Amino acid sequence: MAENILYRLYEWYISRDLKPEKMPKHVAIIMDGNRRYSKLQGNMDVIKGHEIGVDTLEKVLDWSIELGIEIITVYAFSTENFNRPQHEVEGLMKLFVKNFKRLVDHEKIHKNEVKVKVVGRTELIPESVREAIKEAEDATAHYDKRLFNIAIGYDGRLEIIDSFKKIIQQVQAGEITIDDVDEELVSKNLYTGGLDDPNLIIRTSGEERLSGFLLWQSSYSELYFCETLWPELRKVDFIRAIRSYQERERRFGV
Repeated sequence: MAENILYRLYEWYISRDLKPEKMPKHVAIIMDGNRRYSKLQGNMDVIKGHEIGVDTLEKVLDWSIELGIEIITVYAFSTENFNRPQHEVEGLMKLFVKNFKRLVDHEKIHKNEVKVKVVGRTELIPESVREAIKEAEDATAHYDKRLFNIAIGYDGRLEIIDSFKKIIQQVQAGEITIDDVDEELVSKNLYTGGLDDPNLIIRTSGEERLSGFLLWQSSYSELYFCETLWPELRKVDFIRAIRSYQERERRFGV
C-alpha cells in the first residue's frame, strides 16, 4: 500500500511540469522486449508475454489520450518476424485476430473517437487477420480526433520501395512527370501517406536502433531509448520519455 502511494506521488512529481503546448502530436513506439520478458519469467510461454504486451499497449493508449497526444503508431510485426518459430507466429496471428475484433466494440476506442489503421504489407498475413483488421478499421473509419496506427507486415525499406513503385506507375500512366517527384510526393505514397511524421520515437528494452521502423518518416524525429521491457512499461517510464522530448531544443537538418 505504502509503495503504491509513493509511486503515485512520484508519478505526479515527474508529470507536474509537462507542458500541453509542447506535447508531441505523433508518438511512434517500437514495442520491444515481450520475448525477453517471457524468458525471464522462467516457464512462461512466449505468447503469454505478447498478451501482457497487449495489456501494456492499452495502457499506453490511455496515457496518450490523457496527455492529449493525437497519433500513436506502434511497430507490432515486421516482415522479418515471419522467420520466428511457427508456434510464435501462429500465436501472434491469433492474438491479432482476437484483439482487432475487440477494437470493433471497444468502449474507450469509441468514447475517445480513435481511428484504427493498419500499415504494412497486409497481403502477407493470413486472411483471418485481414478480415479482423477490416472490421476494426471500418468500425472506426468515421473518426478523425485521434489515430492509432499498427504496423504489421512492415519494413521501412520496403515501404520506400513501394512508394517509388507507385510513383513510377503514375509517371508511366502520364499522370505526373519526373519533375513532379519530390519529398512531398514520396511521403504521400508511403503507407502512412498524409500523416505528420512522428515527433518522438520510443523504443523499449534497451536496444538503441530503429530496426527498419519509419525510416523515411523518422528523419527529424527525436529518439528515446528506455531500458524497461515492453510488458513492464509503467506510466512513469512513458512520462519520462515525454518529458525528455519537451526538454530538447529541436533542430531540423543539423
